[in-house]
Amino acid sequence: MTSTAQQTSAGQAVSPPARPVPAQRRRDRARTVRGKPMDAGPLSYLILVVVMVVSVFPLYYTIVMASHTNAEMAARTPPLLPSGSLFTNIDQALDLAPLNKGLINSLIVAGCVTLGTVTFCTLAGFAFAKLRFRGRNLLLGLCIGTMMVPTQMGIIPLYMLMAKFGFANHLQAVILPTLVTAFGVFFLRQYIASAVPDELIEAGYVDGAGTFRIFRSIVVPAARPAMSVLAMLTFLTAWNDFFWPLIALSSQNPTVQVSFQSLATGYAPEQSIIMAGTLYGTVPALVVFALLGRQIVGGIMQGAVKG
Repeated sequence: MTSTAQQTSAGQAVSPPARPVPAQRRRDRARTVRGKPMDAGPLSYLILVVVMVVSVFPLYYTIVMASHTNAEMAARTPPLLPSGSLFTNIDQALDLAPLNKGLINSLIVAGCVTLGTVTFCTLAGFAFAKLRFRGRNLLLGLCIGTMMVPTQMGIIPLYMLMAKFGFANHLQAVILPTLVTAFGVFFLRQYIASAVPDELIEAGYVDGAGTFRIFRSIVVPAARPAMSVLAMLTFLTAWNDFFWPLIALSSQNPTVQVSFQSLATGYAPEQSIIMAGTLYGTVPALVVFALLGRQIVGGIMQGAVKG
């Protein structure tokens, strides 16, 4: 038997679903449109191509300059295509400057700084985000406030402190002051606060897990995208740092950025040799970016989807 109302086993009438009002239909239609991937038009591709060319051209022209002689680069019409003198110029750059020594030192410094920063900033971010202790907001405010102090203001007392510890002209003087950054603490704190629910932390305590076990088994897997982003940014910052290593290290024990200044000696520096040395010292940073570039994009997209 068919009727406008059907009887359930409990004897209650179940009304048919009401028709959506026009406003609700408009919201559903808008939600469906937003759910579809947007089609990129010719203008979008044109903008992407222009941005890509502008971004890649400096690196490409560095390769062009590094593969030519100084006379060829000084010609009336500079070349736009690479030549075959790249490895010869790199050999000359290695003879003029301690690039290999600087490369090894930079790998040690950047690796230790990255490992320490990611570890300590993740621990501090977890504490500020999920643990309750007295003075938490005050300490977080002081930590963020250090970002407003220019680095140059602390150079003299920092060097005096490193000299007192006997770390001057040693790699420890470059590694130890940068093992924790205020940006890393704030970045991990914000990510962990939104990525790890409080209920999950409480469930870990109910199951008998300690704080460090919760950090290792719950927080670290959830914060891995943010940790990868911070690792890449920290490595590139430590690799490109020039000001503090120039002060803290000697010319016999430099980082790769400090060793570049040996290429610019003389009355008329060879620009092609300088570009060859610069290209030689840039390769490790490009490798790290290629390995972790997808992680930073994934971390940014995951953070954008939240909420």
